[in-house]
Amino acid sequence: MITVVGEALLDLVAEPDGRSFAAHPGGSPANVAVGLARLGAPVTLATQLADDLAGRLVAGHLRDSGVAVELLPGRSPATSLALAALDSGGGATYDFRLTWDITRGPAVDPDCLCLHTGSIAAALSPGATVVEDLMAGQRRRGLTISYDPNIRPSLIGAREAERARVERQVGRSDVVKASAEDLEWLYPGRDPETMAAQWLATGPALVVVTLGANGAHARSHAGAVTRPPLPITVVDTVGAGDAFTAGLLDALLRGGLLGAARRDALASLDTAALIDVIDFATRVAGITCGRPGAHPPTRAELDAEAVQP
Repeated sequence: MITVVGEALLDLVAEPDGRSFAAHPGGSPANVAVGLARLGAPVTLATQLADDLAGRLVAGHLRDSGVAVELLPGRSPATSLALAALDSGGGATYDFRLTWDITRGPAVDPDCLCLHTGSIAAALSPGATVVEDLMAGQRRRGLTISYDPNIRPSLIGAREAERARVERQVGRSDVVKASAEDLEWLYPGRDPETMAAQWLATGPALVVVTLGANGAHARSHAGAVTRPPLPITVVDTVGAGDAFTAGLLDALLRGGLLGAARRDALASLDTAALIDVIDFATRVAGITCGRPGAHPPTRAELDAEAVQP
């Protein structure tokens, strides 16, 4: 079992005419949970949702996708919203209306092997303090901690303070996935592969950096590899990074690489194993980019694609 902790919200994506919006349930952690469930992984999302129209839409989407939902107590009564506009290349610009003021973490199942978090949930106070304490506590308990900083510059503080926060959270994690855009904001002008190596030295077993049109780079303590992207027609990139994370965690789960007993094996992934894991995550993200909204593929869709001539 995998537990995901973080924001679930309603994305309102502007239509090309600029006069209307299409509503899509979203939020980076929620997207990861949906991606995992569609791949067949048992997953619980611990999140903050209100009993309002947006909250009911999001909760229904999560349950329809096979995600178990644990509602965390918070002080605010409204479900978060994100307004998004897409550019000609399918990239998204966001305007957020957010609440993340949880007062405690989830009741993590004794059979849970992995806790995934990040994005706004690990950055926005006061809930971020709860999340960071949860990361440290569950890692001591033996869970694999997965983390995606998913930097949102409009929602966070000065670069130096946020860099210190992210580096602290990276040091409390076993699996770290970041984008080249995240690293460019945190470390302007620095090479992503160099930063992946530096992060790896602070505690994680595996660091992966998605490179957009240049593919993805992965580094363990036993090897490193850069893999090309799939040849696809991009419809939009909403949720693509989250789909990649879901594919990454699913591949690690199915490979028996999550949980305290497998931490050394995770850190020892060689080049061949890294290629298998990253190529699978890339397939999941590629299919998601080929259709509108954050709609990751099911296991059946991946299996059907694999047998096509």
